[in-house]
Amino acid sequence: MLDAVTTRFIETATKLTSEALAAAYDDTVRLRGQGGREASRALKLSASHESELQAMVRAVLLPRASELNAFRSGLFSGAKSAYVMAARAVHRRESLAQEHYHVLLRPFAAAGVEIPPRAAGPDA
Repeated sequence: MLDAVTTRFIETATKLTSEALAAAYDDTVRLRGQGGREASRALKLSASHESELQAMVRAVLLPRASELNAFRSGLFSGAKSAYVMAARAVHRRESLAQEHYHVLLRPFAAAGVEIPPRAAGPDA
């Protein structure tokens, strides 16, 4: 079961404009070459947590699919992918290295999402 902090983070997707979601996705893609790829590789979840997280992100964004894809073709899929990756980081915030947490959540902080504090863990 996902914790309340991760669930609240996922629910922030309903509050972001299409423009903000597009910017967060674009930033996520841009940051892949600046540590994002390595950070995303550090995000291994159990199969049940991964399934629950993916389903929750999809359920939150699905009612907006037409709106997002009208703003930019493929944005629903892109926003879902970026949110899943960031939500994994929030879920693993206690064990994820600080630089990984930062690079994965920076696009959402820039979009105005309140980022949960990273708990003590590696590189605390």
